[in-house]
Amino acid sequence: MNTTKNAASDIVSKLWGLCNVLKDDGVTFHQYVTELTYLLFLKMAQETGTEDQLPKGYRWEDLTALSALDRLEAYRKMLVHLGSHGSMLVREIFANASSFIKKPVTLSTLITDIDKLDWYSVHREDLGDLYEGLLEKNANEKKSGAGQYFTPRVLIDCMVAVMQPQLDDTIQDPAAGTGGFLIAANHWLRTHNDIDSLTEAQQRRYRYKTFYGMEHVQDTHRLALMNLMLHGIDSSQDGGGIHYGDTLSPEGQALPKASLILTNPPFGTKKGGGLPTRDDFTYPTSNKQFAFLQHIYRALKPGGRAAVVLPDNVLFESNVGTQIRRDLMDKCNLHTILRLPTGIFYAQGVKTNVLFFTRGEKDKGNTKEVWVYDLRTNMPQFGKRTLLTSEHFEAFKSAFGRDPLGGSKSLDKRKDTGEEGRFRVFTRDRIAERGEDLNFTWLKERGDDADDGLPEPAVLAREAMTELESAFEELRGMLAELGEDLDEVDA
Repeated sequence: MNTTKNAASDIVSKLWGLCNVLKDDGVTFHQYVTELTYLLFLKMAQETGTEDQLPKGYRWEDLTALSALDRLEAYRKMLVHLGSHGSMLVREIFANASSFIKKPVTLSTLITDIDKLDWYSVHREDLGDLYEGLLEKNANEKKSGAGQYFTPRVLIDCMVAVMQPQLDDTIQDPAAGTGGFLIAANHWLRTHNDIDSLTEAQQRRYRYKTFYGMEHVQDTHRLALMNLMLHGIDSSQDGGGIHYGDTLSPEGQALPKASLILTNPPFGTKKGGGLPTRDDFTYPTSNKQFAFLQHIYRALKPGGRAAVVLPDNVLFESNVGTQIRRDLMDKCNLHTILRLPTGIFYAQGVKTNVLFFTRGEKDKGNTKEVWVYDLRTNMPQFGKRTLLTSEHFEAFKSAFGRDPLGGSKSLDKRKDTGEEGRFRVFTRDRIAERGEDLNFTWLKERGDDADDGLPEPAVLAREAMTELESAFEELRGMLAELGEDLDEVDA
C-alpha cells in the first residue's frame, strides 16, 4: 500500500509541475486545476472503465488520436458538447466549461504528459486521494486563492471522529467547497462498517441518499463532483451529492433535513451587503456566518448533531448576533466549543472555533451548560513553518469523550480542568448574565523568553524540506519546458 501511496504522491507532484507549462498562456493556479479536472475526468474514465457515461467520439482516445494542431479546436468543441450530453455527472462537471488554453502546443504537452504517467501503479481506491492531493497543493499555493475553501484535513478528521457518522445518517455540508467533509465522513463510514455486506437496498441508500451538499461557485462545484466521484460517492441519482446553488437562497431550503451536518461556511458579509433571499430565517442578516448558522440548526432533524467552523465574532457580536445565539441555545444543546489555533485557515489570521450542538426535541431550554476547550492560547502560529497535525487534537478528542451528542457517559464523564487547564464548563445562567456572550477566555499567555523565539530544529528541517520540494518542482517544470525527458533525469 505504501508503494501505491508513493506512486499517487509522485503523480500529484508531476501533475502540479505541469502548471509551469501554462505559465506562458497566463493561466492561474486555480484555472489550471479546473482545466486539469476536465482532462483528468476523460483520462480517469478510460483508466477506470467508466467511459460509457461519455458519448462516443468525445473520449480520451478521441482526443489523443488527433494531430497536435487540431486538438485545441476539437477540445473546445468537446467541452461544449459534454456540457449537454452524456451522464448527469458529465453534464454537471462540464456545465459552461471553457478552456483557458490559447496555444495548441500547450494542450498537446498536457495531454502527452498526462498520458505517459504511470497510472497502473495507482490502485482504483487511491485515485481519490491523488486528486485530493492535487486540491491540497492548490489550496496551499497562496497565489491560487483556493485556501479560502479548503479546510485542513486534520481538523476535518477530528470533527468527523467526535461526531461518529452512522450508516443511517443523512449527512449535509451546506457550504461544500471541494467536498472534504463529505469525503471524510464517507471514509469514516467505510472504515467502521462492511459496506459490501449491506443489502442491495441498504447499499443504494448509502450511495445515493447519505451525502448532500451545496456549493455556489461553479468551478469549485466541478472540483467537488470530481472529488466525490473518485472517492466512490455517486451524485448523479436521486438528488444526492453536492448541488450547484446558493444555500442562502430558496435553493438551500430544498436540501433534505439532516441528522449530521459538518461544515465550514464562508465568512464575511453577503455580496453587496444584501440579505439572504430565503424567507425562513427568523433573524435576517447580511452576515454570512450568522445566516449559515441559522440554516444549520434549522436543517437538523430532532436529535441531529452538527460540527461547524465559525469565526470569533459569532461568539460575541451583539444585536442580531445575540438573538441568533439565544435562538441556537434554545433550540439546540450547544454542548462544546473548540477554540482553534490561529493561522490554520486564512493568511490574515481570522480566529475561528468549532461549535458542536445537537437539535433538541423541544424548542426551549435545551442548552444547560457549554464546555469550552481552548486550543489557541499558548499554541504556536501554524502555517508552513509549524504544521498542524492530528496529534494536536488528541487531547481535545479525549476530553470531548465518546458520546457524539456531547453527553456524559459513565466512562467518559467530562472534567473541568480549572483556570490552569484547557477545558472549562460554563452554565447557561452565566452565559445569560454575559448577554449570551460565548467568548470565554481564562488561560494566561505564556512568555517566550526561554527559547528566544527560535523554532525547534525539527520545525526548521520541515520548513527546509518544503522549500526544497517547491524548488524541485519548479526545476522539473523548467526541464519540461526545455524538452528534457524527466524520467531519464530522475534515473
